[in-house]
Amino acid sequence: MMTKYSQQLLESRIPVYIQVMDSLIAQMEDGTIPDEMRLPSERELCDIYSVSRTTIRQALKELEKDGLVRTYKGRGTFATAKRINQDMSSMYSFTESMKRLGKKISTKLVDFSEVKCDGRTARKMQCNTGESIHRFTRVRYVDAEPIFIVTTNLPYKRFPDFDAKRLASESLYTMLINSYNVTFSEAKETLQSVCALRNEAELLQMKCGDPCMKIDRYTYEKGELIEYAVGIARGDKFEYNIKLK
Repeated sequence: MMTKYSQQLLESRIPVYIQVMDSLIAQMEDGTIPDEMRLPSERELCDIYSVSRTTIRQALKELEKDGLVRTYKGRGTFATAKRINQDMSSMYSFTESMKRLGKKISTKLVDFSEVKCDGRTARKMQCNTGESIHRFTRVRYVDAEPIFIVTTNLPYKRFPDFDAKRLASESLYTMLINSYNVTFSEAKETLQSVCALRNEAELLQMKCGDPCMKIDRYTYEKGELIEYAVGIARGDKFEYNIKLK
């Protein structure tokens, strides 16, 4: 039986497995195949596109390489959720970046304390061992889904009366600008591929060992370090976009 898809495949010189990929991607983008939906079985896809199982398997394999589908043994192949794209070409606030994308942002404060810097933290914070800092961990939610964990360190001497409770409803950077007259001069980030630790996996509602991106961020005000933060972003939900000039 000739379907609209099989007719299109016959009329193109593009390799058939790529055409099948393009067709499935188009359906994911227009919502015909929504996020987390199970795709038709290999046999059903063979019938839909009038192609061999080898062709279907090659198309699905390439889609999985690109992170667009996930195959689970005994369950089938599922469309993955679209990743949130974070532009890193300039200074950014996570909250403001997500709002510009039309996302609903919420924050859960996991812990907050004043601590004395050990040697390692002092080197990161560019301060003396034993110096006081504020340390707090937040889980950032995008459209009610946990996406990002970030542990932030701020120098106590620069922010002596820091009120972490405000972080539930206010962007950290907005708070620093409005309440402490901070003028950000630059930020540096390093990215590393890591596996989710058990406590991170629990907070992000994923499996221990699942892929994540670790982001170390150093933020400066007039050449002085005023923030050192370590973030863990879900690898299946988040991607970074860097523009090189």
